[in-house]
Amino acid sequence: MIQVINRALDILELIARQPDQPKVLGEIAGTLQLNSATCANIIKTLVDRKYLEKMDRQRGYCLGPMAYGLSGNEGYQKGMIDAARDEMESLTKKLNENSLLCILKGDIRVVVLRIQSNNELQANTANEKRAYDAASGRLLLAMMEDEELDRFIDKYELPTAEEWEGANDIKGFYRQVNKIRTQGYAMQVTRNQIVGIALPLYKDNKVIASLSMYMPASRFNSSDRETIIRLIKRSSEKISKNYH
Repeated sequence: MIQVINRALDILELIARQPDQPKVLGEIAGTLQLNSATCANIIKTLVDRKYLEKMDRQRGYCLGPMAYGLSGNEGYQKGMIDAARDEMESLTKKLNENSLLCILKGDIRVVVLRIQSNNELQANTANEKRAYDAASGRLLLAMMEDEELDRFIDKYELPTAEEWEGANDIKGFYRQVNKIRTQGYAMQVTRNQIVGIALPLYKDNKVIASLSMYMPASRFNSSDRETIIRLIKRSSEKISKNYH
C-alpha cells in the first residue's frame, strides 16, 4: 500500500468521526503519530483538492465539500430524487411554475432535481448559489439548530447586504431566521425580480432538503400567495412521507 495515500485516508477518517469538531494540525499529527511536516503537507493537498477546509489557525480543519460528494452521498441523493420526482412534476403541472429540489453543501445551495414548466416566460436560477442568496438556502439554514448555525457563521461569516438584505449583522440575521422558522417557509425576491418560495423536506424528523418554486415577480404578484404556499407545503409533506 502506498504510504502517503494510507496516511491521507487516516486523516480523513479521523476528522470524519467528529465532523462538527475541527481538529488542529498538532492534534491530527499526534493522534495518528505522524511527523508534523509530513502531516501538514498531506493536509495542504487535501485542502487544495477541497476534501478538507481550513476554518482558521486556532480552530483547525473540517471536512470539505468534496468529502460530502463521494459515492455514499450520491446514493442518498438518488433515493430522495426518486421520492420527489412524481410529486414535483404534479406540482409544476398544477401551478405551471418551475420547481426545485435542493440540498446544502458547505455554504452552497445545490439543485439536485429541476422540473421545468412550459411557460413562455421562464425564470432561471443557477444550479449552485451561495445559500444566503437563495430562498432554498435560507430555508435550509433557518432549519438548523442554533448551535449548528453558529458554527456555520463562524466558518462562512455573515451574508453581505447584497446577498441577504437585513441579515448582514447578527441581530438582523437571527431576526430573519426566526421569521422563516415561525412562518415555516422562506421567500426571496431577487434583484432580477424572480420570486422563490421554499419549504422543508424531512427524514426521521430532520430537515434534509428543500422543495421550492420560482417564478417571475410579475406572475407572482397576480397570484394567490397562500394557495401557492399551501400547494408546495402539501407536496413537501407527500415527498417527506415517500422518502422514509
